[in-house]
Amino acid sequence: MRILAITNLYPNPLQPQRASFNRAQLRALACQHGVEVIAPVAWTCRRGARRARSEGGSGALRRRISDGMVIHHPVFAYTPKILRGWYGVFFQQSVRACFHRVVREFRPDVVLGCWAYPDGWAAVRLAREVGLPVAIKAHGSDVLSAAEYPARCRRTIEALRGADAVLCVSRDLAAKAVAMGADRACVHTVYNGIESGLFHPGPKQPAREHLWIRSADPLIVFVGNLVPVKGIDVLLDALAVLAREGTKCQAAIVGEGSLRPKLQSRIETLGLTGRVWLAGGCPQDQLPHWYRAASLVVLPSRSEGLPNVLLEASACGTPWIASRVGGIPEIAPADAMFEPGDAPALAERIRSAMSFPDRPSAAPAFRPPSWEESARTLAAVLCRIASPNRANLAA
Repeated sequence: MRILAITNLYPNPLQPQRASFNRAQLRALACQHGVEVIAPVAWTCRRGARRARSEGGSGALRRRISDGMVIHHPVFAYTPKILRGWYGVFFQQSVRACFHRVVREFRPDVVLGCWAYPDGWAAVRLAREVGLPVAIKAHGSDVLSAAEYPARCRRTIEALRGADAVLCVSRDLAAKAVAMGADRACVHTVYNGIESGLFHPGPKQPAREHLWIRSADPLIVFVGNLVPVKGIDVLLDALAVLAREGTKCQAAIVGEGSLRPKLQSRIETLGLTGRVWLAGGCPQDQLPHWYRAASLVVLPSRSEGLPNVLLEASACGTPWIASRVGGIPEIAPADAMFEPGDAPALAERIRSAMSFPDRPSAAPAFRPPSWEESARTLAAVLCRIASPNRANLAA
């Protein structure tokens, strides 16, 4: 089977750490099937093209080969922060020439749009132009937060209803997709995977030494993008409660994003300087050090699909606490959750965990699949919707 994936959530020469989960899943998929990827790069990021040219050549910004796949990087032209209802049209027009060229040369059996809008919306329309079946993979906030923008919500509903298959990373997200109008028979749950060779238990002290963490105090770690939906402000408020009580702990916020300046200011305002620090972004292959160094991983999100951070932490044997949102209840014991936005409740959960630092965490009933297992489940769905088309091509 030949699969053409379309998504802006994919590493590129200007953003090498972008959406590593999509890369991992498509790389596993490419071990059994032919895969090419159209991963447009926002024109706003192209301002860094001079740096990319000096590092990897200008051609790397258009087409490259990685993980045995051909990756195409057309420019995504759009109007930042305005006319969001038109982003699907902008996306479609930005990738159309590349899409038709790849279809002619690669002759895919099926199109996969990763992210419901604008990527999936555009993928549905482009696939229909050439008579190909199309699936959309929904990740979380692309569906869960759609209602915040009415125009975007309408387009997201159009995408979900127009696709031959909708792939969701949790049962909760699948139910939301059906509630928005997707055909129940076309909706499938495909859990994301983990790299089992990378994420596994290991000793704490060497991990701390690797990260230059000298304090012996319990370490709380957050991993994720520094954006409002991740609820990092709630974590800081909870840590401030613990600091006032004299609870010994330190915290590292691992990630980058638009909130970094505000978070730094909030850390200082709350008197957490020296106890909490912004550790910056982290390559995927370095994340296991943070999980192993941590006494506790905390994810206080206001909305989630099914976060890979928790799957990776579990694979490393690190206990975690997360807000009761999205698909998290599908993988979490009851004592590992708190209501989103409730800083005192989070403080209480952390306090309890810090009281028994050597107690094994409650084992979730959910065993995260490997990326190979996840890719096989995904491929089975794609094969079903591609089969009629493949028969027609053969004829």
